[in-house]
Amino acid sequence: MPDPRGERYGALHTPLLQWYAEARRDLPWRHPECSPWGVLVSEVMLQQTPVARVLPVWTRWMTLWPTPSALASASPGEAVREWGRLGYPRRALRLHAAATTIREEHGGEVPAEEATLRTLPGIGDYTAAAVAAFAFGRRATVVDTNVRRVQARAVTGTALPAPSLTRAEVDLATALLPDDDVETSTWNVAVMELGALVCTARAPRCGDCPVAHLCAWRLAGYPPYDGPPRRGQAWEGTDRQCRGRIVQALREAHGPVPGAALAALWPDGAQHERCLGALLHEGLVEALADDRFQLPS
Repeated sequence: MPDPRGERYGALHTPLLQWYAEARRDLPWRHPECSPWGVLVSEVMLQQTPVARVLPVWTRWMTLWPTPSALASASPGEAVREWGRLGYPRRALRLHAAATTIREEHGGEVPAEEATLRTLPGIGDYTAAAVAAFAFGRRATVVDTNVRRVQARAVTGTALPAPSLTRAEVDLATALLPDDDVETSTWNVAVMELGALVCTARAPRCGDCPVAHLCAWRLAGYPPYDGPPRRGQAWEGTDRQCRGRIVQALREAHGPVPGAALAALWPDGAQHERCLGALLHEGLVEALADDRFQLPS
């Protein structure tokens, strides 16, 4: 006897894939000629960062370092400097470390298998699946924030997903994959695009949604979110803001920066010392003689 859930899941495929074919954004890392390395760089940059901020930085990175070996030949500090204001600059160090591993252990070529991708420094389950799917057309389950939100509304009937990823969400994403392997990578990116452009967190445009007629949340009358509290990320006065000022000062400097100049950037001396110590421990900042500091060499 056919599984009614399978029939319902399958009903989502055609309208969503047709919508994506017409509404998708023209992004360079989606072009057929984009290399697997370009896809990998884009996926790391896009983590918690809007497309509009990523586009110019990605373009410059791919001009400077079109291959993993090119980036591996640069210093980690150059990677952090060219990261600009994307935020979370540890991602730049991880990309540099991944590029070095690709050069030294994989002949300079980004590996195609998910399991191998996960062995690269800083590459987790999501990024490995995304690169396998989008760069190599492999059948993979790609679950980001947008995918989780679309699934929560369209399939499970809730306004928002749980605060953190659950095993049930991954299993649901796998169950939703089309049977046709060729369509799988397109499906993954189509669901992501729907969440980014239409099924947004704060102001979903249900009138423009290609699967609104199947959406469990809409059909249930848009019940409000009743799960665990969702806390927004503060910025003013946080360690993250303090760390950002230190790294930005070093990024803009033409040479080492005296410790006193860095200390003057932040009013709370104890917090500044704590953040500087953390940056040194993580390798984002390098200490020199005479109380001077620079990006890692």
